[in-house]
Amino acid sequence: MTQMAKALLVDDRRENLTALEAILQGLQVQSVAVESGEAALKRLLVDDFAVILLDAQMPEMDGFETASHIKRRERTRHVPIIFLTSADQDAQLAMRGYAAGAVDHLTKPFDPWVLRAKVSVFVDLWLKTGQLTAQSALLQEREAQRRLLTEAIDEATALLRTETDPAAVQRAIGLLEQARWGNTG
Repeated sequence: MTQMAKALLVDDRRENLTALEAILQGLQVQSVAVESGEAALKRLLVDDFAVILLDAQMPEMDGFETASHIKRRERTRHVPIIFLTSADQDAQLAMRGYAAGAVDHLTKPFDPWVLRAKVSVFVDLWLKTGQLTAQSALLQEREAQRRLLTEAIDEATALLRTETDPAAVQRAIGLLEQARWGNTG
């Protein structure tokens, strides 16, 4: 079963977090709300997220500094960030957000259906990436099994070509059985 996607919601105002949680309700995503950049960075140490909705203007550590830390970490550098800023803020904030690593920028008040659509896209991408990773691991495992089987067949064939002793034939059969069942004895 695939793990449920999570969205990290970061805003210093509780009422904004409540509104974001309501907007995302009904989507196949678990909302995780935090009230500071520091709290967001701590959550990113223990959880994986499909998308981050990040308020640009927060006290202490603002959204730009938070994004900068997120993008410097190997574990989180590819998590998409959507910046949320107030309409009365300078237009340069959008450019600053993109420079900090954001994939998108929405100005408050924004259309909730637009935000839902954007989050849905990132959730779908996250789920598909997880599926591809699982399929890749399975293919690597099968390739390793194929290599073991090929090596066992080669070794057993070499034994059968050079040995006529019944014990050697039994050893060759044992090699093939081990390879068949994935044992490397």
